[in-house]
Amino acid sequence: MRFRFCGDLDCPDWVLAEISTLAKISSVKLKLICAQVLRDLLGEAIEYEKILKLTSDAKLESGDVKATIAVLGFILSSAAKHNVDGESLSSELQQLGLPKEHAGGLCRSYEEKQSSLQDRLRACSLRLNRLGSVRWRVDYTLSSSELQEVNEPLVHLTFGLRDGERGSRETVPVVLSADKFRVLLAELKQAQALMNTLL
Repeated sequence: MRFRFCGDLDCPDWVLAEISTLAKISSVKLKLICAQVLRDLLGEAIEYEKILKLTSDAKLESGDVKATIAVLGFILSSAAKHNVDGESLSSELQQLGLPKEHAGGLCRSYEEKQSSLQDRLRACSLRLNRLGSVRWRVDYTLSSSELQEVNEPLVHLTFGLRDGERGSRETVPVVLSADKFRVLLAELKQAQALMNTLL
């Protein structure tokens, strides 16, 4: 059977296996766990201690707790990616065996954060590094000890990159001749024009 929240594909086997684990948790606690998973998906810190307290009465092992977080993350992010409304998601989760109260609580949490989750996923998709800063300098060498006349400008660029996943920063220095800089600038303008047509 095909499901919209899976991109009109079959539901992965591991998700099917974890639905029974979700059913062991009360619907109120599942909604609170969803709130924590949504915080994580939105880039905030997840509070694992809170989740462990919420799942303690269901007598879940640590592997089951991690699987619960993973399956909720998959369901919520996939539903947002495929623009599934809360009612359809609830119906599909019930078809997979999740009790109605559980599906309803999960979907209410999802509907509250759907647009911000989609914005976050858009901002993070297809990104390896993000450009944080650009510094530039032009050096014009008139002459040197080896040559009487050089008259050649050099463009020094320093790119400050931020890794979106880890938050680390890196600087990449580049030195270009005037001709190479003109080529780089023309290609960047072409790329920007192409991206603007896609937006």
